[in-house]
Amino acid sequence: MLSAKSLFQEILDHDESFRLFCSIAASGESQGGWENGRIAALVPHSERALAPKIARHGADEDKHGRVFGALLKKRGLTPVAVPPETDYTMLLERRGIGLAHGRLGRDEPLTVRDIVVYLAHSRVTEQRAAEQMDLLLRHFADHPEIGKAVRMISGDEDNHLAYTHEELLRLAAAGHGRLIQCTLRQCALAEIRVHRDVSLAVMVHMGRILGWPRAKYALLTAGIHALYAHERLVGWHRMVTLRLPERRDALGGPATRAHEFA
Repeated sequence: MLSAKSLFQEILDHDESFRLFCSIAASGESQGGWENGRIAALVPHSERALAPKIARHGADEDKHGRVFGALLKKRGLTPVAVPPETDYTMLLERRGIGLAHGRLGRDEPLTVRDIVVYLAHSRVTEQRAAEQMDLLLRHFADHPEIGKAVRMISGDEDNHLAYTHEELLRLAAAGHGRLIQCTLRQCALAEIRVHRDVSLAVMVHMGRILGWPRAKYALLTAGIHALYAHERLVGWHRMVTLRLPERRDALGGPATRAHEFA
């Protein structure tokens, strides 16, 4: 039976597909770590209290990248180059979502508007990350090889999502509500399109490695397009709503240390 659990189990059981999965994940997390680190360094004076939380977010992302690298090392594998069509972070940037790397590479303080753009982008992408990790948590929390990593990363992603809700609500109360809602909608609609494209690209690469038959390709392709259609119609709304999270000040302390994986 074709299910999310059976698909990921198939990827997990094959060295080359697992190698590609971890390489893609590690690359995306490392990019996120760099971005958050630069944003923390460039926060405007009026938002300096936010800098430690952004730095904590970046430290978490760096940690996740190291964890995926350690999972590869534990199996005796090395990372592979990430195919550009599967690079979620860079594809979002090409669509003008978030703060461009060129902007972050300059030593110029950001504006409050830039911080709103950053937080809105994070609100949308962390929604996706939290949902994906929740799926893995349901099926693989006790897995002897990846369970510990799944549990730790899932908890971090929930913290990141809670933090974006809380900070965006704070900025909305300060008068930035219209900008926040417009930016969230723009980010959400772009993200679901990029997620569809990346999902299709990853499917092609995994299918080639695992020797999937045409019927399986067709079924998975239809499923990806059906998810996109649902998200394009109504599903994107979950990415733009803001509510006070149960986890308050979720990134207010130091980053938690990664367990030893290798």
